[in-house]
Amino acid sequence: MMVQTAPVPPSVSAALTTTEVRVTSGFQGARIVLYGAVFDPSHQPSDIVVLVRGPEQPIRIAHKVRIAGLWINSRPVVFHGAPGFYKAASTRPLDQIAGFGVLRRLGAGIDHLAINAPAEQRVETRYGVKDVVVNRLGADYLDWRQAVVRLKAKMGLYEEDDHGVIFVDQNLFKADITLPTDAPIGRYQAQILLFQNGQLVSQRVRELDVKKVGLQRSLYLFAHFHPWTYGLVSVSIALAAGWAASAAFRRS
Repeated sequence: MMVQTAPVPPSVSAALTTTEVRVTSGFQGARIVLYGAVFDPSHQPSDIVVLVRGPEQPIRIAHKVRIAGLWINSRPVVFHGAPGFYKAASTRPLDQIAGFGVLRRLGAGIDHLAINAPAEQRVETRYGVKDVVVNRLGADYLDWRQAVVRLKAKMGLYEEDDHGVIFVDQNLFKADITLPTDAPIGRYQAQILLFQNGQLVSQRVRELDVKKVGLQRSLYLFAHFHPWTYGLVSVSIALAAGWAASAAFRRS
């Protein structure tokens, strides 16, 4: 009597060449390589998507408006949900790998990031039966959101690479992750997603720490945990430096 075994589902595994990036005063960025493998006895065509997210940071943004002939900053809008760093790398364009709904649910791609400005929203009851979320920014909301993305991309913090994942062998792949000088400090998460026939069939998560070391770390922790004291010390140092410079000029 033959016993039939259930088919083994496809899976993906991956690892980073390093899980810790040390930031010093001379930090010029870092390059990390992610290596991985696809395990699939059926050898179906597969796509890999790698999503790397840095710690979330609120973004405060304003634009110039002309009032009475003068250009001044508008009231700032604060966006939440924006990762401090974001990279989407894939074996081919994302819209060729999966449908809109799947990409939106996974936050795969810059256009699918859950960036919003909650302070600009309010809920209204219309027709007495339905609650509707209304955004004060109205039709300009997309322009504001695109401005946030442009700002991050200009700093090298947001990137999409449609061919950033390369199969180096039949089942082995790699992806390069480049952190710029301005990469935020904190815990990063790398999602490795395996797609077949437009569906997510397996995923793995790997974490990466970007941390300050040496004097940089001491100052960072001091400022983070004792902000008022740090502010007073900074002001005192600035006043002392100004007084010393003034005294030197008077002597000369």
